[in-house]
Formats: sequence, C-alpha cells, structure tokens
Amino acid sequence: MVFPSTAATRWLFLLLGLVLGAPLLGQAQIVDDSTKVLYGPKTTRVIYEADLRRDSTRGVLIDTSLVRWPQAKYWLHDSTFQQELGTMGSASRPLLFQANTALGARLGRNVFDRYTRDASQVPYYDSRSPYSFFRFIQSGAGEQIFEISYSRSLKKNFSIGAAYERIASNRIVGPGASGGADAGLVEHNAARFFARYQTDDERYHLMVSLVDTRHRAAEQGGVLPLASDTLYPGKLNPNRLFVYDRAQVNLAYATNTDDRDQLHLFHTYRLLGRGVTAYHVFDIQRQYNGYIDNNLTATFNSPVTTTDGAFYQGRTPLRNPTLTADRVTYRQAENTVGFLGSTDRVAYDVYARYRAASLSQSTQLPIPATSTNPTTPAPTDGFRDSYSQIFFGGTASFNYRTIYAVEVAGEYKPFGYNPLGEYWLRGRIRTGPLSAELLTTSYAPTLTQQRQLGNRYTWRYEKDERLNVDNRFDNTKVTQLTGRLQQRLPLLADHSIDASFSFADIRDLVYYTYDPTISPEYNRLSSLLGPTQDGSNAQKNGNSTQLLIATARHRFRVGKVFFDNQGTYTLGASADSAVLRIPTLVTESRVYYQTHVFKKALLAQLGAELYYQSAFKGYGYSPSVQQFYIQNSFTIRNYALANVFLTADIKAATIFLKVAYLNQGLGHDGYFASPFYIGYPRRLQLGVRWRFFT
Repeated sequence: MVFPSTAATRWLFLLLGLVLGAPLLGQAQIVDDSTKVLYGPKTTRVIYEADLRRDSTRGVLIDTSLVRWPQAKYWLHDSTFQQELGTMGSASRPLLFQANTALGARLGRNVFDRYTRDASQVPYYDSRSPYSFFRFIQSGAGEQIFEISYSRSLKKNFSIGAAYERIASNRIVGPGASGGADAGLVEHNAARFFARYQTDDERYHLMVSLVDTRHRAAEQGGVLPLASDTLYPGKLNPNRLFVYDRAQVNLAYATNTDDRDQLHLFHTYRLLGRGVTAYHVFDIQRQYNGYIDNNLTATFNSPVTTTDGAFYQGRTPLRNPTLTADRVTYRQAENTVGFLGSTDRVAYDVYARYRAASLSQSTQLPIPATSTNPTTPAPTDGFRDSYSQIFFGGTASFNYRTIYAVEVAGEYKPFGYNPLGEYWLRGRIRTGPLSAELLTTSYAPTLTQQRQLGNRYTWRYEKDERLNVDNRFDNTKVTQLTGRLQQRLPLLADHSIDASFSFADIRDLVYYTYDPTISPEYNRLSSLLGPTQDGSNAQKNGNSTQLLIATARHRFRVGKVFFDNQGTYTLGASADSAVLRIPTLVTESRVYYQTHVFKKALLAQLGAELYYQSAFKGYGYSPSVQQFYIQNSFTIRNYALANVFLTADIKAATIFLKVAYLNQGLGHDGYFASPFYIGYPRRLQLGVRWRFFT
C-alpha cells in the first residue's frame, strides 16, 4: 500500500528547519553577561484552555519526569486502557466502562480517536524564549511515533507555535509482514498551529489553534486460520495462529481513511475583576471517514481464501457487487457564550451553546454497462441531513481550604431526536480524603446508530412522517454513584492509596450486535447485524444493566525502589453479557530502581512492568462501518504482558530502551488483542526525547 505523504514531508522539513534554526534566532535571549543559562524547564510553563476556564494563567511546569516516558499508553492522546486490533494506529475502543456525557449530534465513529488531539486540549507554552522539543519512538516490529514542536514569543504577551506528529506501523501478519514495499499498515500525519495573546493588564486572553489530521489504515480483518489450525472440525487451536509471517489474512484490499480538521478559538474578557469574566468559544470541525474494498468477488460458500468477499460471510453487496466505496462526512460549527468567575472559595461557569451540524453519506454504485466514456463519474447513492441544536450548562463549586468542597455541574439540550431532550448532571462532595460523586445522564444514540447507508449495511432508526413510521431508539440513561478515598500514609516513604467503588445502572443501552442468522464458518466471526437497544424497542421496557466497579492504585517507595500497582475489578459485564463486554480484572504493576550516577549528571531508572487482563468475549470489529460489536464465537483468553526497561535523563535529553512482551513463549506463543487479531511479538523499543530552550 502506498500512502500520500507529500504534504506531510513538507511540514516535517519546515518544522525541522524551525527547530534547528531556533538557537540562531534566540541566541541573544538565553545567556546573560556571565554566559549563565537563563531559561530551562523551571522557567517554561504549559497553559491549557481548561486553566483559563478556571480563570488561571499560571499553568504548570513542563513534565520532565521519567515515570510515564517508557509506558506505551502515554505515547498517544488517550491513556485509558483500550481493546485494539493488536498494532499501533489500529482501531480501538475503551476497555473499561466510561459514562458518556456528550450530548446532541455526534458522528459516533470513534475508533481512531485516541490518535487525534482535540484542538481544545492543545498545550500552549509560556517559555519567555523559543522552546522546542522532539520525541521519537521506534520498535523492531515497525511501530513508530515521531513528534516535533516549536513555539516562541514574538512579544511579551504574544506567542505562536507549530507541531507535527507522525504515527506509523507495519504489518506483523499477512502479505508484507516480512518487509518490502507493501509492509505499511498505518500512516498517521497531523499538523497543528497555535497562538496565545493576553493584554498587559491581563483582562483579555485569546487562544486559537488549528489541528489537521490524516489517518490511513489498511484493514486486514484478522488472521485467517488454515485447515491445519484446528484440533478437530469446528475447534480452533489458537496456538497455531501465532506464526507472524503467515500469508493468510481475511482482507487484502481494504483501506479505512479518517481525516479531521478543527479550528478552535477561545477568548475571555474580565468585566469585574476575577468575579465576572465573559468568554466566547468558536469551534469548527470536519470528520471524513472512507472505506474502500475493491475485491468482493468471493461468496460465503467459497473455499478459504484471502479474497475479501469471503470475509463478509454471505452478506451480499447491497448496491455494488465488485466494489465497496462508502463515504461519510460530518461537519459542525459551534458558538458558545458564557460567564465565569472565581474567588478563594467560590467558582462558577454558566454558558449557552449553539451547534449547526450536517451529515452526508454516500456509496458508489456500479458504472452502467452502457457507459463508453471512461471519465464519466461513477453514480452514487446517498443522503444529507442537517441539525440545529442549542445547549445550556454550567458549573458551581464551593471550597473551604482543603477540608471541604462541593461541586455541581450539568448540561441540558432541549428537544431533538427525543422530545424530552438530553442532559447530564453531576454532583461531587469532598471532605478530607473522602469524596463521593453522583452522575446521571440521558443521551440520544449517535448519528451512525440512527442511520447508515452503505454497500454492506443499511439501517434507519428515525421518525418518518411520510410513511407514518417511528422506530426511534429511546435515550440511554446512566446513573453512577462513586465513592473514593485518596490518602497519603506515613507507613513508608511516598506511600499513598487511591481507591474507588462505583455502582452504575445503565438503561436502554444502544449497542452493536452480531447477525444470529449467519453461523461462523472457517473459524471466522459471525457478521455484524447492526445497532440494537437493551430490551425491545417496540415494548420500550427499560431493560437495564448494573455494574459494580472497584478500582485501586497503591504507590510507595522503599529507599530508591518505587512500586506502583493498580487494578480494576468489574462485575455485571460478564463474558456472556448481552450488551456489555468488560474483562473482570485488569491490572498494571510497575517496579523500578531510580538513582543518580556520574556525580548526578545522569538520572536513571531500571525497572519492569506487568499488564494482566482476564478472559472475556471481546468485541468483534466491522471495518466497513468502523464499529465494535458484541460477538459470541470467540473468547479472548487471559494474558499477561511483561516488559523491562532502562530510562536515562541527561540534562535536556531523555532516552529509554525497552524489551516489550518479554514473557512471550512462557505458556503461550502470543496473545489476542481482539478476536482473531494477534498482538505484537517480543520486540525491542527505543525512545528519544530532547528539549531545546533557546
């Protein structure tokens, strides 16, 4: 596969030039008359939009610690545990339960979210001088992350910056796994530009950012078992699938594209000191998703083959028998106006937001046989919908020193998909180390859950007044109560515990499920059926699922040895749950020895980490609609991943060397990240991070 990279290359060389030229541009600022360095990590602060929403411009010092640097989950923009497809840049979904608080129109195609930075979360730097950094991570299996960033102050109160990021991975199974021109699996390029301004009296603040992301992923559909991979007819031997250079995968000609653009502007003006500040947010977004597969000639009863048509398990193409070319484009523009303020004990934030959005879907039809003009555009079938929505929300909090705190926050969207609207409301109370939170929310299904038009899948859960049909889903309603303990203990140095216990009641959950009329053949999964709701939509009987979630994290130090252990135990979403699939136990443990060497010129860590996940029937993945769905034919067995690492910090440079999946071959030859998707084998990873204060 060849990915277009001309634009990405131009941005890369531009940013490299900025960084390498920064010392010459800012040389006069970094030293005084005695050549003493003036700027560095202790003079560079990071400011986020969330800080201004709390009426604070102090920001925080840049993170120079070694703790997170070797941990893979912190290399991306979402550090939560995820079920993925086994490779860097592949589709993923949250592994543990997260209550949704996003209301109104939203596309609902989120499998590549963790690789995209939201423009509202772009970091702005107050460095007093040009500041730049780059990070580079590479493994022997072909996974790669590269990021370079440059920012500088043009005047005392005005700064600009730019950054470029690349995420890539190679195939570890199937054609191209041994290298060559067809080895590329994922190519992700993102550029962002940002600027910040404030007046001398700090009454007016402005933050503006532009983020452009291009993500290309070849879809392989998982490993295709051979006849020799069975113990006996109908029983798969999973240990035979971990031959990483095997030539059989389910899809060989399918590609997913996820392109996103976002322009975000946030500015505030103090009307009456810190007590009353007016603010305005302007946000424009575009998300394009495209799926192409041009090899659909196989049928359900064909012999086992890498021809893509067999992967869809007897689902006859609805419109084009030889080509699937489905396209979805979602656009939205938002304007938010609000007031915020804070004192030593009280803070508030109230706002109103207007959203105008549109959704268009199309799928390519076959070119008529009578067409003799090769340049004639292929006909398409599709639709376009538009949405106009308003939201009201706010936050109010009261703090009494560090002893007592109360916070209430919420948002309401009237009317829309359901006449009663949507809302979320959260209340928190804290006293000393104990806190409690109650969250209740009611939200409509995503736009993709409401309507889909493509070559493989078509559904519609909307009100059609012309046909007098109303098969809309109910709102999903979640009530979650959480108690939490955060306490530092004097028993050992740096001894702390963070534990929480939650009860969640989830009613009328909308989820994707499998087609029960198609039984898996050739050890494949059953095919996706489409969205459904917990309980019959016609009866609207309010079926619910209850979860009990216990989470604990324990950290302590003995001399120069540090321990960090955390785990989440979930009951109620068992391996056979009809609506939710969550591993009962997920843990992560780290231990490392940290010390200074060479007369404190170098800070080093030597350690190990272990991730464990219990067995569960993980979600299947349907690439043509970019959705994970409930399946009942494949159990992801429990597995553990052990890594060892060495990290060193030398002034502005930080490096790590890591052996990932060290325990491969101890018990099993590999593990499944998702059904039929195998994870990376044992490999060596190298990372370099370098900061320039010029």
